[in-house]
Amino acid sequence: MSKIILGDCLEVMGGLDLPDNTVIITDPPYPDYYVDEYKYFDGVLDFLKGLPYRQLIFWSAKADFPLGYTAVHIWDKKVPTTPYERIFERNGKTHYRLFSGYLINSTVAANYSGDIFNEHPSQKPIRLMRKLVAEFSNEGDTIFDPFAGSGTTLKAAKDLNRKYIGIEINPDYVKIAQDRLKQELLL
Repeated sequence: MSKIILGDCLEVMGGLDLPDNTVIITDPPYPDYYVDEYKYFDGVLDFLKGLPYRQLIFWSAKADFPLGYTAVHIWDKKVPTTPYERIFERNGKTHYRLFSGYLINSTVAANYSGDIFNEHPSQKPIRLMRKLVAEFSNEGDTIFDPFAGSGTTLKAAKDLNRKYIGIEINPDYVKIAQDRLKQELLL
């Protein structure tokens, strides 16, 4: 069953039963980027420590990652300012990958890369998220995003025949995600 839940992931997680074939792909608040708007605090990722699932966690290029990990992948954003972000893999393999995809920070950037801009200040490119979902999960797996934002990870999961569970605290972003999940596959 696929769904997006409006709420604080730290509160919702207690009652959530994730299937064994879950892969976590998420873009949490960073300690150096929109700290107040995204409600970052030290320990925001602590709930992931006890989860045995493979995890891909986007993280700032400038701040220390607070959890253990098995690999670090790079997202080359193809922009001169803050040109990359790291994607930390937990409970997975120890290979390292480079992923490219234009930063989606405007309608122009979205049009250039065949995407849709959803007014989210840290929106990830749908093609990048599809690559991650395709490479790190199998058809039929459940993709879990506890910081779902405008739903790019959930949309990628749906496009690739994965189930998805997303949690987002901002009701405006939940509405955007719900609308996106109704859209047909854009290539």
